[in-house]
Amino acid sequence: MFGILKRMFEKKPPENTRLPYYDIVCPYCFSKFHHEEVVFRAAHHRDDDETLALQEDEKLNNYRAKFGLAPIDELEAIIDPSTINEENKIYSDHVLMGVSDRYAVVTKNRLCPSCHNELPVTAGKYPSNIVSVVGATSVGKSVYITSLIHTLQRVTANNFNAACLPLNNSISKKFRDEYEIPLFEQGNLLEATAVTKRQEPFIFQFVFKDEHKAPLTLVFFDVAGEGMTEKEYLQIHAPHIKNSAGILFLVDPMQIRAIREKLIHQMGDNPGKIVGLASEPRDVVISLFEDFIAHQENSKTDIPTAVVLTKSDLLNALSSDDGEYIRSNSNVFHNVIHKGHLNLDEYENINGEVRRFLTKVDIPFVDSIDVYFRDASYFAISALGSNPVGQQVSGIISPIRVDEPFIWLLYKLGYIEGRHEQ
Repeated sequence: MFGILKRMFEKKPPENTRLPYYDIVCPYCFSKFHHEEVVFRAAHHRDDDETLALQEDEKLNNYRAKFGLAPIDELEAIIDPSTINEENKIYSDHVLMGVSDRYAVVTKNRLCPSCHNELPVTAGKYPSNIVSVVGATSVGKSVYITSLIHTLQRVTANNFNAACLPLNNSISKKFRDEYEIPLFEQGNLLEATAVTKRQEPFIFQFVFKDEHKAPLTLVFFDVAGEGMTEKEYLQIHAPHIKNSAGILFLVDPMQIRAIREKLIHQMGDNPGKIVGLASEPRDVVISLFEDFIAHQENSKTDIPTAVVLTKSDLLNALSSDDGEYIRSNSNVFHNVIHKGHLNLDEYENINGEVRRFLTKVDIPFVDSIDVYFRDASYFAISALGSNPVGQQVSGIISPIRVDEPFIWLLYKLGYIEGRHEQ
């Protein structure tokens, strides 16, 4: 109660100044809460005190069950800071970071009050910026996420004087073993995420070497594409979208009816992997609208959204000198490296070109983006550089412009600047 009253009478800082603290968005369950609403995992246990005895953590096990993870039998107790006297609370930069229990044992293990997963140490001190990846089935979300994180770690982070790091060792191991090694070292195409598989999020931090710059928490939630047009499934995962700071909206050219048959015909006898015709991109927009955009002010979302045309290498089959669909010398087919800032000339060229292409082949989708998203830009990427044949990637994987949508989000969120080169 004291914490609530304290927040009511706290003096707000002037506009355009850095806030002393920020609301926290849990990178696991995506619930949003004030920093004084966190709970703590006790740093010890006692058999002679039932409040600090080892016990089952029901909230944590309920979260784990959603992803098919085994329950944990017993853990140290949960400490609610509302039960702790103010003099026994530990603050850092105005943010509640620890408590001292009745035995004077300090714990700084902060947990989300909703799912009891451990929070990043920077939570509350900086904005909780989450990037969500959405799109219809077989659009290539798993492959794109793998290629993007691989590129961020090996190229992009160095170009922006930063490091891209997994939140913990288990995420690091799972990403390497199940995603990065199979794709980049063995050349095996990743299977589409099944709608029955509720993938636990991959959480990485984009940490700038300049200690005055806030780290950016990246949460890539590999949502099964089939679920994006099924209302009940979407309701389970919608919180991670509506509490996002940015959205990567993936669109597969093979799911645009106006060009699908032409693409298949042009690719001839060896078309590589052809996805089934699933929900069109506009259907995903409609699902997002029904579930959360409709509840925003004026039924629009302010979340910066990068509309990403995947598998751009396929568009070579549609290219021509006259540019009926896309020109042979299009920017879409050439990789670009942004270093230190967003090259606004390259960004404006690709944004205009992809928007014009999508307007030609799927005007209902572009119209729906215009209606429901206040801040959207268009990009084209190839996560692999070529179309796989028989679930196998041949040759060296050479991603094309794969990090550009993410760099644009860095720019929109104020992490980097944009410059015109010409």
